[in-house]
Amino acid sequence: MDILEPTDPSQLEEAICWALGAGTPLALQGSGSRADLGRPMETDCTLSLAKLTGITLYEPGELVLSARAGTPLAEIQSTLAQNNQYLPFEPVDCGSVLGQDAGISSGTLGGMVATALSGPRRIKAGAMRDHVLGFTAVTGRGGQVKSGGRVMKNVTGYDLSKLMTGSWGTLAAMAEITLKVLPAPDCEQTMLIHGLDDVSAIEILTQATGTSLDGSGFAHLPATATKNGEALTAIRFEGLELSVTQRLAAMKSLIETSNSLDIITDRSSQFWQVVRDGLPVTRFEGHIWRLSTKPTSGPDIITALQKSGVPLHAHYYDWAGGLIWLSVEPSDDAQTHALAIRAAVDRFGGHAMLVSAPPEIRATIPVFHPEPAPLAALTKRVKESFDPKFILNPGRMWEGT
Repeated sequence: MDILEPTDPSQLEEAICWALGAGTPLALQGSGSRADLGRPMETDCTLSLAKLTGITLYEPGELVLSARAGTPLAEIQSTLAQNNQYLPFEPVDCGSVLGQDAGISSGTLGGMVATALSGPRRIKAGAMRDHVLGFTAVTGRGGQVKSGGRVMKNVTGYDLSKLMTGSWGTLAAMAEITLKVLPAPDCEQTMLIHGLDDVSAIEILTQATGTSLDGSGFAHLPATATKNGEALTAIRFEGLELSVTQRLAAMKSLIETSNSLDIITDRSSQFWQVVRDGLPVTRFEGHIWRLSTKPTSGPDIITALQKSGVPLHAHYYDWAGGLIWLSVEPSDDAQTHALAIRAAVDRFGGHAMLVSAPPEIRATIPVFHPEPAPLAALTKRVKESFDPKFILNPGRMWEGT
């Protein structure tokens, strides 16, 4: 397979113009850590952004960082940590769910923004797209575009940053991205409640999110998702130590349960990395799904899946029940099980994404939740406006494009 490796934005533009003229589809790639997400693509040429690296601007006092798309996340996070700052949306490390070595060092800035998988803190800090201030990129038309700026209240033109975030490289190849960053919290503690069933746990988490106590993580791991077979319900607090201590005490007084309760400090960060990266469902050999729905509908969806015969290894909830990770046993009925999963999500509202499965499964089962006809038509028009000849990541999201 041919590989194009531009080292600056002008070479990136030249590469896409060449592909456009030759009618050669391109598979966009950074470090390759997320190459097995989405539908498998069949292209003869890879456009590698791995040499488009380097932090081009960092102003800690302004909470702004710009870097080229191929810059490793490890470099960005190390630079931020030196100034006690971080990426507040807690980007997911896909290494474990894709059978790679886990660790946030895997992946690049461009891959992170293209896939837009936010972690547990999304429920407080907002999604990744809320922190992308601007970008420069080359579209499938072969021209450079620039959108946004270095401040949140930039209202010049269209807010293309939100459109590009989560577009999976199907609209443009990003050259440089500007992010809003935040100061890292001084203290982190997590309340763990033991032994709750799904319904009781989600009721407590829903109650907790409705308070003014400003939790930053709300998860429930059923017994099948923990190593010791004991269900855990977790609420995280971050900030100044005195504030964290007071909010924890207030939450204790609000929660009505007779189950045992612990507070963890040293292990809190590690616990939420496990939740963030899907590790509770990677202990099983199975197809991994990520469902988003209304928090209160989470247990209802699991019940519907169990009644429909979907062979679940394990599941757990993040975002107070609004995000469900599933591990489903591999079988010859994978298509039937996928239909059942999507039917349950459609019934209660939401979106189901097939995160990890063999290429032949991801080629036959839609990886992303099928769109209603009007939305699919809009998606197609957007794709055609940015990439009329369908040369960028063809088929990555939808079959035939």
